[in-house]
Amino acid sequence: MRMKRIVYMFLLSLLLVSCGTRSGYFKMEGRFLHINQGELYVYSPDGGIKGVDTIKVETGRFSYEIPCSRSATLVIVFPNYSTQPIFAESGEAVEVKADASHLKEMEVEGTEANELMTKFRKQIASVAPPQELKYAIQFIKDHPESPVSAYLLNRYLIQTESPDYKLAAQLLPLLIKEQPENTALSRLNRQIKDLGNVEIGRKLPHFTAKDVNGKAVNDAMYSNKNVAIISVWATWSYESLDIQRALNDAVKAGKIAALSICVDANPKEVRQSLVRDDIQFPNVCDGKMLSSPLLKTFGLTMIPDNIVIRNGKVTERNITANTIRQRYGVE
Repeated sequence: MRMKRIVYMFLLSLLLVSCGTRSGYFKMEGRFLHINQGELYVYSPDGGIKGVDTIKVETGRFSYEIPCSRSATLVIVFPNYSTQPIFAESGEAVEVKADASHLKEMEVEGTEANELMTKFRKQIASVAPPQELKYAIQFIKDHPESPVSAYLLNRYLIQTESPDYKLAAQLLPLLIKEQPENTALSRLNRQIKDLGNVEIGRKLPHFTAKDVNGKAVNDAMYSNKNVAIISVWATWSYESLDIQRALNDAVKAGKIAALSICVDANPKEVRQSLVRDDIQFPNVCDGKMLSSPLLKTFGLTMIPDNIVIRNGKVTERNITANTIRQRYGVE
């Protein structure tokens, strides 16, 4: 009887491993072609992990496991600064296969959401951006129940240099209906309503604030500049940190003026980070995180997010670090 019990427990453990990972954890492992050794960065825009973590790649393979009590989106940042999402679920495991030179064709097997994202990657692998957007919109309409749709809506309709807030507002109710427990969608819905505060073509709104060093900043300091960029960032968002670095280089070169708002909770730690990275333009951190009134003033709702001001008027939103480097000659 004892032997039967041991065999039963052994077979049960094999079954659990084959179906996923430990309860309360999420695991991803796999291999990358053309990345033999090194580190990748990973962060979570919806709080699945705190800050920026690293994934170690050895002989082209990696294994990464995190505590996971709820569904979350993880974003892997590759050495060329391109990103790909992984959708984490408690007690699940996925296998990743990718060629570093063709990341749009990355394959992730193990959960429905990740397999849907894999199909979408393959669908857009060789199409032009307008067609890519078309496929994303159709995917959202076809799969409003999937966390992939929430990611694609944010990626293609909000966090882009040509956002379509009207269409995003039309599609969001479909996702909220099918994903009632997804609080990130409800928050996104509220944020989109605030974006009208600073539309393209409007004047930079009046504001006053104090930066992390106690110095006053206001709209007059930026309204009369040829180019000024106001951005929002967090120490745990790799993309926003990259934009901070690009802005800093452009400011040092005398090409632009800049102001950033950090949504971290601890101003003292933010101040230390700015000193360490030699950031030479004003940064505000009031400790109120995404509830900061200054964010609403500028219609900044995401991380990263930014507005471009030319001669006192808002002309663009959500430009990338690469656009800043290319446009302002700080490659």
